Amino acid sequence: MTVVPTPTSEDTQVYLPDFCAAGTLFIVLLVAELVAIVLTLAAHGPDGQFLIQLSKISFFVLWLTLLGSAVMCQLRDWLERTGKTRAFLLGFVILEITCLIVAELSWQLMWRFGGVSVIDDPHSEFLLRTFAISSIFIALAMRYLYVSSEWRRSIVLEAQARVSALQALIRPHFLFNSMNTIASLTRTNPRQAEEAVEDLSDLLRASLSSTRERTSLKEELEVAASYQRIENLRLGDRLRVRWDTDELPMHAHIPSLTIQPILENAINHGIELLPGGGEVLVTGTRDGHHVQIAVSNPVAPGNARSEDGNKMAMANIRQRFELAYGTRASVSVDDSNERYTVKLRFPIDEGAS
Repeated sequence: MTVVPTPTSEDTQVYLPDFCAAGTLFIVLLVAELVAIVLTLAAHGPDGQFLIQLSKISFFVLWLTLLGSAVMCQLRDWLERTGKTRAFLLGFVILEITCLIVAELSWQLMWRFGGVSVIDDPHSEFLLRTFAISSIFIALAMRYLYVSSEWRRSIVLEAQARVSALQALIRPHFLFNSMNTIASLTRTNPRQAEEAVEDLSDLLRASLSSTRERTSLKEELEVAASYQRIENLRLGDRLRVRWDTDELPMHAHIPSLTIQPILENAINHGIELLPGGGEVLVTGTRDGHHVQIAVSNPVAPGNARSEDGNKMAMANIRQRFELAYGTRASVSVDDSNERYTVKLRFPIDEGAS
């Protein structure tokens, strides 16, 4: 039952980047310096004053960029809540006003204190040029952010479409086998049948009714354990699962329904194909500010089952990890030995929900 939750509104509506982040600020400053170089090349010929003019323009442009980034850092959450169209218009107006204020202060300081001729243009011409150039640059930047936001939105919508497809692909034979097992237990072991019904109910609830993007590791492991208990009723002693997860921070968060699909693949593509069964090993450790989880199962030599479902599950988990963590997490597969191992590594985030 490889199912993922619906992405939250934050994934589909985020428009502005985090201007408070060092990486974003570095890129913005780099682009600003490139703009300064272009402006210098466009305004001055090979008169030997290129570096001097570049230093003047760079100083002015970088200060505009830093102040504008600081303003957007403080107002980002408020702008996001207004919607994309209003965020575009308000962001443009706010940045434009910021540029004009800095331009006016710069001109006044240069010409009223010390008489240093750093700005060669007349007052009105300097303000007009600043307004025109900043308008073009800000409009292009905001347009780029909009296109980037739409691109991200299309990725999330694609992920939602995959969610619907995966929900439609819930293995019918798993449900049939579970219900048949429960039916037989009602006659021989009613108490165990009741426990199996509760486990199946919990598993279906987590698979089909989850509205949260992430869940705690404790809840995630409980869902996987419920699935294991149901499969144990069907496979009996052929299925053995060893949980070595005591080191995990149970309050840390993980994209929901991540471990259960991996465990399902380990049983379906590994244990079930072995006449004598085998052991699935689930290990979890904490590495500084990251969590590492590995699910390993033996492989049946020369008796491989179709890997389409396995590949779909892994591709889906990779996409969800990329949406949730970016480059801070990884999903890797090791099938070089006689065991098939899936390794998850992701940052500890105890506040996400």
